[in-house]
Amino acid sequence: MASYSTGKASRTSGLAIAGLVCGIVGLFFLPIVLGPLAVVFGVMALRQTGSVMAKWDIGLGVVDIILMIVMFVVAAHNGGSLTWHVG
Repeated sequence: MASYSTGKASRTSGLAIAGLVCGIVGLFFLPIVLGPLAVVFGVMALRQTGSVMAKWDIGLGVVDIILMIVMFVVAAHNGGSLTWHVG
């Protein structure tokens, strides 16, 4: 049976995948740690491959960092407490 190839190899690196996981998980847990990690992994993957996933890593990392800053500001204005009341 003949095998056909498009001639275009996959350029996704492990760093890009790690950065994407850090960026997504950082939206929900530990943005102070995972946001900067996502940016670092994204920049390293962008230099190696130039993939679109690396750009997403950087974007998600920046969103994580902004979310962290907003949470700190809200906590500072609430007397050091970050509580949310629904209803």
